[in-house]
Amino acid sequence: MLQVELVHVIRHKVLVEGLPKRQVARELNIGRNTVDRYLAGKEPGKRTTVAKRRPEHDAIENRIVQILDDSPRWTHGKQKLTAMRLWHMLSAEGVEVGYTFVKDVVREYRRERREVFVPLVYRPGEVAEVDFFEVVVEVNGTRQKAWLFVMRLMHSGRDVVFLYPRQDATCFLDGHVRAFAHLGGIPWRIIYDNLKPAVAQILVGAERKLTSRFLALATHYAFEPCFARPATGHDKGGVESRGRAIRWQHFVPIPTGNSLQEISVALQAKLDAEPHDGRFEAERRCFLPMPAIPLVAAKTTTQDISRQSLVKVDGAVYSVPCEHGGLDAVVHAGVFDIDIACPGGTTVRHKRQPFGGKSIDYHHYLRELRKKPQAVRQVADVLVSQLGEPFGRLWVRLVEDHGEKEAARHLAKVLGAIVDLGKDAVANRIREGKLPLLVKPPPPTTLVAVPEALRRFNVETSDMGAYDALLGAPIGGAA
Repeated sequence: MLQVELVHVIRHKVLVEGLPKRQVARELNIGRNTVDRYLAGKEPGKRTTVAKRRPEHDAIENRIVQILDDSPRWTHGKQKLTAMRLWHMLSAEGVEVGYTFVKDVVREYRRERREVFVPLVYRPGEVAEVDFFEVVVEVNGTRQKAWLFVMRLMHSGRDVVFLYPRQDATCFLDGHVRAFAHLGGIPWRIIYDNLKPAVAQILVGAERKLTSRFLALATHYAFEPCFARPATGHDKGGVESRGRAIRWQHFVPIPTGNSLQEISVALQAKLDAEPHDGRFEAERRCFLPMPAIPLVAAKTTTQDISRQSLVKVDGAVYSVPCEHGGLDAVVHAGVFDIDIACPGGTTVRHKRQPFGGKSIDYHHYLRELRKKPQAVRQVADVLVSQLGEPFGRLWVRLVEDHGEKEAARHLAKVLGAIVDLGKDAVANRIREGKLPLLVKPPPPTTLVAVPEALRRFNVETSDMGAYDALLGAPIGGAA
């Protein structure tokens, strides 16, 4: 019989049927004290216990708590104080105590101080959370590390993602611009970690000093940036858990593609196809409106152009036309492209290179190469590859006919013709077999009207033989 049923039987027999308590105890095979306790209204299974005094254990427990309170001064992050390590420390102090007792005290100490989480309510369009996650992808057959930007809407659970080669301020801002454009609106508040691209300094409480570029983003799109407490990822647990889920669900097996952009588009299509019970449509109606012009996420700086006609941007170098060497250029460094605005209105675009990389376009050096056959010889393979056909075939033929040294001199003349006549015109001449290409066509002859008074005069021409005659030597003879 269950204890609850037993209590009911005892009370019925004594209080309703009027049987003696001794008889009820004998019939139910229980003690008289148990009958008295249940008749007094005590709950079954609960007994009042009196804590025993344990002065020695209390002193040891106080010492354990003292060490735990002091431990933040000499521990850090994952280098935390464990119960086993604390037990060894107590043993070194001469305290005789069992490990189980220490472990129980440590467990209770941490339970009492453990943070309790409050279930939150998210109104439509009110809150989004943002974070980066490290992933591995395969681009053109090569595995590489990438960073997954994730913006999660907390009301509808809708996610916007994009893959980046870096985790810098430009990629961080670009992720927002892409996310807002994809959603068609802007959440009122966005919650972040204390990322360096966003936070320049952590102030008192929730206050933050923002970086200038992130402040420009928040001002341009008019949302309120909010930040989690340092080292407390659960303040934005929605995007933290979702980022892990996306890695498990969509990055196993490792995704492949021709570029990060291609993999990103395919991943976003999969996430958009997931059901959201119509909540996103309700949320979209509550967004802040989009500005008329999107923010330009590229970083703009002014850089020196070296004597090699190179511009250095974030540890990589890029070429510009050689006539701009020694001047300044305005650089717009985007996620995947570098735009360099040179004096005079010339703008050069390069694919962004990793730190230590180079992007050299030898079209920019034709004016100098026409005068430097030895330099032409050094860069010929890359140069003719960039020029395209028929210049590649011409170089091979020149090398076969003349050898590399003389072929470089001929190619330098071809480069000069490209500067003078244009690449297409020279390419057509090569295809038509019109060699040599040395010549810049002479300027057209202009006829000049001779005055009537000068027409009767005849101007004689001279030659080198007449000059020799003046020196006393016979014409055509030896001196």
